Amino acid sequence: MKRIAVVGALLLAGLLNLTRPAMAQDWIRTGTGVGGEKIRIAVPDFRVVRNDPTATPLDKTFNDVLFSDLEQAGIFDVVTRSFYPMEPVGYPNEAYLDHWSALPVKASMLAFGNLGVSNGAMQVQGWLFDVKSPQAPQVLAKQYRESATEENARAVAHRFANEIIFRLGGGINGIAESKIYYISNRTGHKEVWAMDYDGAGQHAVTHLGSIALSPRVSPDNTKVAFASYARGGPNVAIWSLELGRMLNFPVMGGTTVSPAWSSDGAKLAFSSSRSGDPEIYVCDANGANIKRLTSSHGPDVSPVWNPKTNAQIAWVSGRTGLPQIYTMDSDGSNVQRLTDQGYAVSPSWSPNGQYLAFAWIRHYGAGSPGNSDIYLMDVASHKWIQLTHDGGRNDFPSWSPDGRHIVYQSTRGGQEQIWSMLADGSGQTQLTFSGSNSQPNWSWK
Repeated sequence: MKRIAVVGALLLAGLLNLTRPAMAQDWIRTGTGVGGEKIRIAVPDFRVVRNDPTATPLDKTFNDVLFSDLEQAGIFDVVTRSFYPMEPVGYPNEAYLDHWSALPVKASMLAFGNLGVSNGAMQVQGWLFDVKSPQAPQVLAKQYRESATEENARAVAHRFANEIIFRLGGGINGIAESKIYYISNRTGHKEVWAMDYDGAGQHAVTHLGSIALSPRVSPDNTKVAFASYARGGPNVAIWSLELGRMLNFPVMGGTTVSPAWSSDGAKLAFSSSRSGDPEIYVCDANGANIKRLTSSHGPDVSPVWNPKTNAQIAWVSGRTGLPQIYTMDSDGSNVQRLTDQGYAVSPSWSPNGQYLAFAWIRHYGAGSPGNSDIYLMDVASHKWIQLTHDGGRNDFPSWSPDGRHIVYQSTRGGQEQIWSMLADGSGQTQLTFSGSNSQPNWSWK
């Protein structure tokens, strides 16, 4: 009875302030499935059909990517392959569901199919079966045909994974085809780089031979806004991903940094010292119709729009001393302070508009006072939890478009690298390893 009373007290404390990560899982998973009961799914290797020798390595790439995509989705318990039955399953008539529903597999869902190559073309057939509905098991059937390349094997695996995630994850689109933009010094200069969500395909986007900072990809994935020193002092620059070159954008004057797109792509918010003190401004996507939103002593930087409504902007202000997170309406009114102490920077708004992820050095209380870690806060209630605990300086969080993942930079290995994790802090994975890599931004889709 005494133990029950203690547990009850802890539950009450968690409901009041939710500063304990274990108690905060219930509100983290709201609308995303992260932290909830996971769907147990089996993903046997796709069966190679036809005798083209190029099919086997493409099949391996496809299988590895599909398995990894579902494993990282945050909503599945992917059954380890060592538990699978011995017989191959490449077609529906080979899917003996009683074998997959029994121990040790005990799967609820089964994703399977085949891959073949003929005359330089790769064809993939994939199915998703509900193992517990033997009378009508088929949930999904897809067929893909692409040129027989490793890149296409990866792309098709991503597409099939996204189809599965969409159907089993509450109608939320998967992120397997999304991109992450970031800053890397691997070419000797700080350029904008891009990679797949899982770290594959890392490549330089810009080749300006200067300093680029804070890349932000547009909602339609056609442009990247960033702060650039290519024309002297830092100013907002726009790079066309379609044309592979800079687009015209006016020089604002002063130190102009940290651009951020509204979710409709019509507006940019940014910080500029054009009037003396760094303040928050908004303008049209082409730089016209500039409007100043803040007017306080102390730097105002790092604006980010509420992507759900575009009616609010979160930003960092030093008006009371050390930087803190604030929100305001998109016209500059209704200013509210969210963090109460310490050093809080780099806000990132979740796709559903409910949460802010940010970097926080707390000076006292729960968490890890003195470390820079990633935290999550419910904007309405100001409840928060700590997501990273592994040392180093963790900063610049950015949400995935499905709201289930966060990408961020960390120095836990000694040098700045890009990491990702689920929105409850689990599944932390390093994505970059070469050079110094920082300031990641997840694409909108």
